Amino acid sequence: MEISALTRSVVERNHAVIAPDGYINSKVPGWDNCTVNVIINEQMGANLCQTLITAGKDCEVTGKTNESQIFFYIIKGKVTAVISGETQLLSASHFVYVPVGKHYKFKKIKEGTQIITFHKRYEKLEGYEVPETLFGNAADVPGPEYLGDPALRLQVLLPDHLGFDMAVNIFTYDSGGHLPMVETHIMEHGLMYLQGQGVYMLDHKWYPIKKGDSIWMAPYCQQWFTAMGKEPAVYIYYKNVNRFPTIV
Repeated sequence: MEISALTRSVVERNHAVIAPDGYINSKVPGWDNCTVNVIINEQMGANLCQTLITAGKDCEVTGKTNESQIFFYIIKGKVTAVISGETQLLSASHFVYVPVGKHYKFKKIKEGTQIITFHKRYEKLEGYEVPETLFGNAADVPGPEYLGDPALRLQVLLPDHLGFDMAVNIFTYDSGGHLPMVETHIMEHGLMYLQGQGVYMLDHKWYPIKKGDSIWMAPYCQQWFTAMGKEPAVYIYYKNVNRFPTIV
């Protein structure tokens, strides 16, 4: 018998692991005929928002970016994206970055399509223009070895340019691959596992992780991961970048 009082999800002061078994659906104005799960946002202490959209019949997702930019990544399915008049057909592994001040509409969405979103309030940098809309396909993005380890491969989806104050990457670990050190850094993370499984250490606590799980890591939450199982572990993740590290 399944025990409903058990879950792998945990929410701590500086990190969270959110497993799908505890999802509660949200209603977002303009995001119609779909299930929206708000996985990470300011209410838990984060400085980003991460959502998962699962399309129903006749789903449409419309809105305008105001203070926050949005990165949309298609996990599975098909959708026609219209960003301020520019139209592209997107399918699994495609993405679009929508800067501030843009209207967006996703239509003709195949039922069952899943889209992950990352939202961040944009911080304008003097001397740099706000980035333009960017369409891409992760399948076309190179994945070089990470720090010389052939078991680790990192794909950088957004340009390394000071106009951007957020990065979105895809990290692939072969089975047995692991981070070469316990990372301790100022960047905040929101991520979702697209494939595989493993064990994540967060703030010296150990968590089993698998496909569909999401993780929030606050700045300076110590982190380490190793992949396990018979297939590579793959996750997509957000981090804040390219801005002065203090307001003092």
